[in-house]
Amino acid sequence: MLSIDINCDMGESTHLWPYDIEKDLKLLRYVSSINIACGMHAGDSYTMHELVNAACIEGIAIGAHPGFADRDNFGRTNHDLSTEQIYDLIVYQMGALEGFLRIMDEPLHHVKPHGALYNMAAKDARIAEAICNAVYDYNPKLIVYGLSGSKLIEAATATGLKTYSEVFADRTYQDDGHLTPRTEANALIEDQQQSLDQVLQMVMQRTVTSVNEKEVPIVADTVCVHSDGAHALQFAREIKGVLLMNGVELKS
Repeated sequence: MLSIDINCDMGESTHLWPYDIEKDLKLLRYVSSINIACGMHAGDSYTMHELVNAACIEGIAIGAHPGFADRDNFGRTNHDLSTEQIYDLIVYQMGALEGFLRIMDEPLHHVKPHGALYNMAAKDARIAEAICNAVYDYNPKLIVYGLSGSKLIEAATATGLKTYSEVFADRTYQDDGHLTPRTEANALIEDQQQSLDQVLQMVMQRTVTSVNEKEVPIVADTVCVHSDGAHALQFAREIKGVLLMNGVELKS
């Protein structure tokens, strides 16, 4: 039976807009893994603790979602850091989250960079290698979540780490398989049916149609849904439903 992981970025409490942890808690029923913000781009000790406890009870795989220390821009602004600084940033955030997992006697499952760090690692081998070296040195059993076809996936494989190639339900793609930058007007897919069709295409056919109508081959191990959308709960429920209806099992 074909299976897929559905992951969701969570715990992104921020001063930039209202955050509701209750929505994150409700989303747990529709996903198989979550990526918890570790206090740098967003998140705090309370959100980490509450979401770890709830996800452990639900049997959801838990990953760290490290980003740049840039709360004023939600981690979405590029930063020119040294390899050592990136390494330290990743280790610090993994350790912060894992403290709460240890209390529950549960393991950290994966690491997925956030925002600008994720996008930079998708194209920059130096940044990707620094992230993967940090993950491997911290725990070589951890899984790296990264954009399908990215430098991050290549670096993780070369480092000896297991990978989950990630695809996005609500983002458009360029002809080279990279995401359309959020600065462009067509970066987000607003139509729910279009998003559902894209998910099915990516999971069942292993391709995605770019903004220029080109079919681009991809690897889909995990589908990302975002918790901060206005209709995130309904959207996640619909994605889970359409996958199950098409014989796709949810599995972290």
